[in-house]
Amino acid sequence: MDTFKKILKIFINKYFLITVAFIVWMVFFDSNNVFTRARLRDKLDDLQEEKHFYLDEIRHDSALTHKLLTDSTELERFAREKYLMKKDNEDLYLVVDTAAEKNK
Repeated sequence: MDTFKKILKIFINKYFLITVAFIVWMVFFDSNNVFTRARLRDKLDDLQEEKHFYLDEIRHDSALTHKLLTDSTELERFAREKYLMKKDNEDLYLVVDTAAEKNK
């Protein structure tokens, strides 16, 4: 019975109650609560992944641009592959892999 009174006295203590109320407020009701911070952290992770993706794309495109501006044979190869351009005395045949489209 004596330990029950000690425990009850601790739970009735105003400092304990204020501390518990503060913790409950910060965890559930504050504008920066735990759930909001977790959602924002996930969004930040997604944005950082997106940033790395775009930086890699910028590096790749910059290297390709440099290559195309300095090498005319590379420019011709790029135009033929990407935009299906051809010379006047050539025939162009386009082969489409339908098996790859079915797997998507």
